[in-house]
Amino acid sequence: MISRQQLNDFYSALLQPERYSDYGPNGLQIEGKEAINKIAFAVSATRDSITRAVEQQADALVVHHGLFWSFHGAKTLTGPFAKRVVPLIKKDINLFAYHLPLDGHAEIGNAATLGRLIDCIEQQPFGDYKGMPTGIKGVLKTPVAAATLTEKLQKVLNHDVILASTDRYRTVKTLGIITGGANGEWKTAAEQGLDAYITGEISEHDWHDSQEHGIHMLAGGHNATEQFGIKAMMNKTQQQLNVDCFFIGSDNPA
Repeated sequence: MISRQQLNDFYSALLQPERYSDYGPNGLQIEGKEAINKIAFAVSATRDSITRAVEQQADALVVHHGLFWSFHGAKTLTGPFAKRVVPLIKKDINLFAYHLPLDGHAEIGNAATLGRLIDCIEQQPFGDYKGMPTGIKGVLKTPVAAATLTEKLQKVLNHDVILASTDRYRTVKTLGIITGGANGEWKTAAEQGLDAYITGEISEHDWHDSQEHGIHMLAGGHNATEQFGIKAMMNKTQQQLNVDCFFIGSDNPA
């Protein structure tokens, strides 16, 4: 067993959320019970992940996408939002959320962990947001054609990958990665002369704009590209705090 404060302090030391100017609060978003014996982890705090955390008697739920966002404004606890949140409160379950601090972390971050899975080495910080990195850049251990990289990424993610490229057989050696909804950052990758850019989403204009700038752009899904950071966070929590942990997956195709 650990205390709520111990868990909060552990994540604060690990992720240093105070260094990030984010779109919402990082850390403890809903305060629940003091004693924590079991922790659930998920990419997002959805009705499904909360329901499953309740069903499996978790004392805390740790996510990448929390409940409160500046771009949503003030939200009343009514309707579907209340149906999502109230079960946490009724069961006294703590909710912790870490957004940009988990995206950009050099060890357990979404980009860093995904990069290692596709053999991206010599990783460096990439993708500045208000002075802090949100991803990584590096080189492939073995350069491959963009089509081959796409196939490898699909296997790692277990998700379809969109490749925007004028020549899918042109070699990729250097690449940048920012997971999730960072589709506009292909421009930064192109400006830095990288061969490819991997993210979660792609818009209509990204498809042709990136090709016209001569960079391969790969989009593997917002949820799919952001599953590995929270899993790495779970593993570190389990190893260092010796507490029972489990992961709640999602079939979100976006």
